[in-house]
Amino acid sequence: MDAEMTTDRVFVGVDLTAGERAITYAALDARRRIIAHAKADLDGAVAALRAYPHVVCAVDAPQTRNAGLMADPQYRAQLGLRPSASTYINYKVCEYELRRRGIGLYNTPRDADAAPKWMRFGWRFYAALQAAGMVTWPEPGARQVFEVHPHACFTVMLGHRPLKKVSLEGRLQRQALLYRAGVGVRDPMTVLEELTPHRLLMGDLSFDGLLLDHDTLDALAAAYTAWLTVERPEQITAVGDPDEGLIVLPTEELKDKYPRTSRQW
Repeated sequence: MDAEMTTDRVFVGVDLTAGERAITYAALDARRRIIAHAKADLDGAVAALRAYPHVVCAVDAPQTRNAGLMADPQYRAQLGLRPSASTYINYKVCEYELRRRGIGLYNTPRDADAAPKWMRFGWRFYAALQAAGMVTWPEPGARQVFEVHPHACFTVMLGHRPLKKVSLEGRLQRQALLYRAGVGVRDPMTVLEELTPHRLLMGDLSFDGLLLDHDTLDALAAAYTAWLTVERPEQITAVGDPDEGLIVLPTEELKDKYPRTSRQW
């Protein structure tokens, strides 16, 4: 579905992917209804966002470079880490805050030239959004953007680490979580009604749009987090150092640890 012009605030989640795969984006209105979801290249995604006069955008990619705070002995001491140790030295503070809780994610290298291709692509995307008039949340403005991490979003919403997103079970789990949060997705339990022995034996597990692909689910988790920042700001937590970059999460309070589920696929 193409982006629809609206004067109301729109909440967009963007899933940037590695390699040559297209960007996946999804947009919600104030009632959490899906008003757009599509795949596009960088220019197409920016154009879609530019169409919205009032938009909050959450992007699954590091927004800022690594400022080296985790390598600073005094800063490490403030976090309760050994100043002379090298643990987490190549992470941003926001990445450290998730890693230490058991939430796996990338790390942004201190040398920007050493960053993987997809990460450098993300910086290009943010630069294009900035050129389109977006400001970094929580700076006020009609168009705002911030960093999000969908795996972390699903983890804090569940209270434990989710099943692998590429598995059928993981997709069911994520869609059920979004459905419970009021996002306008189909109830994934209807998928089970379609799971006939014949379809299973034939490997036909597409379910004709009943169950979304993991890229779209990630984009919707990001869009839901963007919605919370405006509609229910008391239900979000931003981790990291404002001078280096924040990751926004859809939870009022972070747990100390997020364990695995009893079964990881």
